[in-house]
Amino acid sequence: MKYIFWDFNGTILDDAFLCYEILNKMLKEVNRPTVTFEKYLMIFDFPVKDYYAKVYDLNETSFDVLAKRFIELYQPLSLNAPLHKNVVEVIKYFKEKGYKNIILSASEINNLKAQLKHFKIDDLFDEILGTSNVYAKGKIDIAKTYIKENKINIEDSVMIGDTLHDAKIAKILGAKPILFTKGHQHPSRLKMYNSIDDFNLLKKLLD
Repeated sequence: MKYIFWDFNGTILDDAFLCYEILNKMLKEVNRPTVTFEKYLMIFDFPVKDYYAKVYDLNETSFDVLAKRFIELYQPLSLNAPLHKNVVEVIKYFKEKGYKNIILSASEINNLKAQLKHFKIDDLFDEILGTSNVYAKGKIDIAKTYIKENKINIEDSVMIGDTLHDAKIAKILGAKPILFTKGHQHPSRLKMYNSIDDFNLLKKLLD
């Protein structure tokens, strides 16, 4: 059995520009300098706390406050964001070929399930793995537990994401990383890994 672990934000959901707009709104709220979209793509990172530290003084505005404010703004607006071109068709393609499609996201699980249900794609996935918090922490541990409990041969698995963090997770788990270049990190940051700019390319890479 072959498994594909899919990141959600920035990979399936085209929400990078939305997150950039929310960041600038939040920066303005505390009188901090705003950033360009290109700068956002160059600074976005995990852990999210380190990314915020690049544009905030966390001694003045705590990470806890920022994380909760972001979700407050993001969750309702995310339902209006588009899905990336061709991604749904490609997920269906691999499902029909017998692959197990697993969502592996740093998003809080209930928020994540609400998004997947809204976009009517929740039934495309054999498992939905999210975190128990709004701080984008714990994704690796959730994946390890799932792989162990289901006795998955991870060497036959692929991790599709849009950040270096996704590649790092794939490496830790022993899966093959493939990074999508139209998500939350600038393509120049992803050059050391196999990357795609169109999901249809996955068919050639994995068939």
